[in-house]
Amino acid sequence: MNDSTETHGLHKLSTATLVIAALGVVFGDIGTSPIYTLKECFSPHSPHHIATTHENLLGVVSLVLWALILLICVKYLVFILRADNKGEGGVLSLMALASHGMGETMKRRVVIVLLGLFGAALLFGDGIITPAISVLSAVEGLKDGGLLGAVPLDETAAVVWQNHMQWLIMVITIVILIVLFSVQFLGTANVGRFFGPITGLWFVCLAALGVSQLVRGPEILAAFNPWHGWHFLTTGGHAGFVILGSVFLAVTGGEALYADMGHFGAGPIRRGWFALVFPALALNYLGQGALLMKQPELAHAPFFQMAPGWATLPLVLLATAATVIASQALITGTYSLTLTAVQLGYLPRLSIRHTSEHARGQIYIPLVNWVLMLACLALVLAFRTSSNLAAAYGVAVTMTMLITTILFYFAARHLWKWSLLKTLPLCVVFGLIEIAFLSANLVKFFDGGWFPLVVGAVIFTVMTTWAMGRRLVRASMEKSSLTQETLCESLKRRPPISVPGTAIFMTSTSGRAPIALLHSLKHYQAIHQRVIFMTLTTEDEPWVPPSRRVEVESIGEGFWRVTGRFGFMQKPNVPRLLRQCAAHDLEVEAEKATFFLGREIIIPSATSGMARWRKHLFSFASKLAQQPATYFQIPVGRVIELGQQVEI
Repeated sequence: MNDSTETHGLHKLSTATLVIAALGVVFGDIGTSPIYTLKECFSPHSPHHIATTHENLLGVVSLVLWALILLICVKYLVFILRADNKGEGGVLSLMALASHGMGETMKRRVVIVLLGLFGAALLFGDGIITPAISVLSAVEGLKDGGLLGAVPLDETAAVVWQNHMQWLIMVITIVILIVLFSVQFLGTANVGRFFGPITGLWFVCLAALGVSQLVRGPEILAAFNPWHGWHFLTTGGHAGFVILGSVFLAVTGGEALYADMGHFGAGPIRRGWFALVFPALALNYLGQGALLMKQPELAHAPFFQMAPGWATLPLVLLATAATVIASQALITGTYSLTLTAVQLGYLPRLSIRHTSEHARGQIYIPLVNWVLMLACLALVLAFRTSSNLAAAYGVAVTMTMLITTILFYFAARHLWKWSLLKTLPLCVVFGLIEIAFLSANLVKFFDGGWFPLVVGAVIFTVMTTWAMGRRLVRASMEKSSLTQETLCESLKRRPPISVPGTAIFMTSTSGRAPIALLHSLKHYQAIHQRVIFMTLTTEDEPWVPPSRRVEVESIGEGFWRVTGRFGFMQKPNVPRLLRQCAAHDLEVEAEKATFFLGREIIIPSATSGMARWRKHLFSFASKLAQQPATYFQIPVGRVIELGQQVEI
């Protein structure tokens, strides 16, 4: 698949088909928030609930509506989606944009890179929680809607019944999650086309349920007045402030909208949101508020209680399907983040499969998929209920949203040259809202909020360790290597035995003679008639066009230097790169050339540069990395690997 095919395919899909597919991937997370958001605010089973009074209902629903308007409609859909890094979105793409605009200001650039990496690491933690809480909350509708039978009146029997029902719900949830992760190999496009119509039906049902309650209690429409939300916050005291942590559940899918932009494009995401998703969400939250004004005793499950008795089972089934789709949004976003981190050099090379011949950016990463699945299953078993998981949900997403705002400020100021007067007030407003949500979520830290932070800290440590380790390896190898020109001159003076054919030496340090060549000369005392030094680099942009993809330079008789440039969303393909060399007077057939690759065996030492435990972590991670020959798609049987020990 060449680049023109990728671009053309994306253009062909950027119509109603792409909007429908986006419904099935991008909006699943935020679209299922109505199942548990108001429940966590008012349910007596929630650890931070408040009384279901008229004033509280108006205040909380107002906060939910204006959180959606300010953070999703305005921040993400109007502004953040403008941070389009040649088609790609997500915190790492924004980090690349922001750091690119910093020029030579290295200290600020380092801070921006660290912020971006930490934001990405937090999203990995969110990607674990979302499938667990989404599916659990939907399956719990079997109990909340009364479909599993009435609770026994006897207190002892009721406890036994509750315990059995909880285990049944957990088993159903686990089965659903296993099936979901098992079909990921089909690819985002196929999954999205299957899920899209179901999600469309889900949003129609959200709107219909909301309208059915609104006609009975239209006074809830007063919640559109932001004064009610402000009055609730300023008069509600500590409880009013803490409830922001539950209100934030309504917008937790916002970051996924930006992370998945590369799969579908900003246009289809905006159309889907304003035409269907936002109206449906607003109507449903208003409908739940109207229901609770009339029947506050239903606060334990307002969403499922909106439906008439005959519709409860179909609604639970549809909600379960929708929450499975919600999980898809974070799974695909995690794939995109992982690919970006690998290409930018912050994670080891992983096996990455491109699942679409027509749309770029649609990938499947087996290792990430199965690790996410095991982590989700562990969460279900550990937390048991969606209310328990809600305590762990929100801290990581709020931090990532705040980091996105900071990175957007630097990108707007230094790359797009926006004025301070235009940029600062905008980012301050978003930042203050997110700081308020973050502060409220931190109250839940010891109730489970620690979990995504721990996951984020671990992944952040792995990413920074890998980047530092690779830098130390390059520095160590450069000390013992020659420049390519020096080597060529040396071989002219004392030419070794020449053997027919083309040898391609892969090197990570441009301009330096690869250690693999020096070892080959030492052992064989011979060299091929034609030698190519190939260096592959990853740019701070997602897609490098063919016109800038390859650079060819002759550095002596029989010696060539080839530099291949790829974007951080492109997987290097060496045979295709060699075919492009023909336009630069270098004819090479990958199937007939011999590729020499150096394999570094990392030896942690007592030298400075990185903590000893980090060196051992880097050594372990390097053993997990995919083989270079496979990653660079070099023909099987044409590779010779030469190992060397590298002390760091």
